[in-house]
Amino acid sequence: MPGRVRRGQGAEQCDVTILRSMPGTGRIVIATLLAEAWQPLHRRDYHALRSLAGVAPVTLRSGKRCLVVRRYACNRRLANALYHWARVASQRDASCRRRYVALRQRGHSHGRALRTVADRLLAVACTLLHRQTLFEPSHASAPAAA
Repeated sequence: MPGRVRRGQGAEQCDVTILRSMPGTGRIVIATLLAEAWQPLHRRDYHALRSLAGVAPVTLRSGKRCLVVRRYACNRRLANALYHWARVASQRDASCRRRYVALRQRGHSHGRALRTVADRLLAVACTLLHRQTLFEPSHASAPAAA
């Protein structure tokens, strides 16, 4: 398969190769991901990654009231890296751009829309890391066309 990662590489090299194939990633974003969240990345733990990065929302419930707010208890360096990852991906990738524009049209703020895009990018990254395959942009747009 052309999208598979070579077996001769170490686990960390495979992870870097897979993350480099994703839209919007660069050296600083990947270095921050690997430095600040190496344990959840190694375990491919999507829920821990999204909580650590601050893209998972917090639900506050009290009697009749239910409020969903941004998670402030997070790793700020990782949250900053994911913000820039989502920002660049929404500028350069058509799928991320469509998601960002749809969220903005529904009335979400710029930051909320980028956190949602970052959440989706983390889910895709964990799936790719688990399967040890590279990102293929044509694969993401194929189900939408059908």
